[in-house]
Amino acid sequence: MNTPAPPEPDHDSGPFWVALDEERIVLQRCAGCARLRFPPIGRCPWCREPRSTWTPVDGRGRVYSWTVVHHAFEPAFADDVPYVVATVDLDDGPRIALRCAGVPDFGTRVSPAFVRHDGWTELRVVPDA
Repeated sequence: MNTPAPPEPDHDSGPFWVALDEERIVLQRCAGCARLRFPPIGRCPWCREPRSTWTPVDGRGRVYSWTVVHHAFEPAFADDVPYVVATVDLDDGPRIALRCAGVPDFGTRVSPAFVRHDGWTELRVVPDA
């Protein structure tokens, strides 16, 4: 089994990856318009404000859409196919894309799951029971 390569955190994304290693989720909150954003970037896409603060979120939300991946984009995930990538509208605001356990339906409630790899932690979601 291959091991997925760790992400390469930069100035904008470093705190996000550190928090995942601690099994926490933090997102940037714009200092100008107060919107949460994902993925971590250097300026707010709505008001262009460069300042932001890292805000804890619980990672719960609803599935907006999903796709079943049949061809791994990375050789390390070849043993996992097929797997689901879902777009999730977080209760706290932004829409994110991440792996999901099982095949959800539109509107399925999901909760975060932290998957440890060698040297990094991946955020996924699982359908609520």
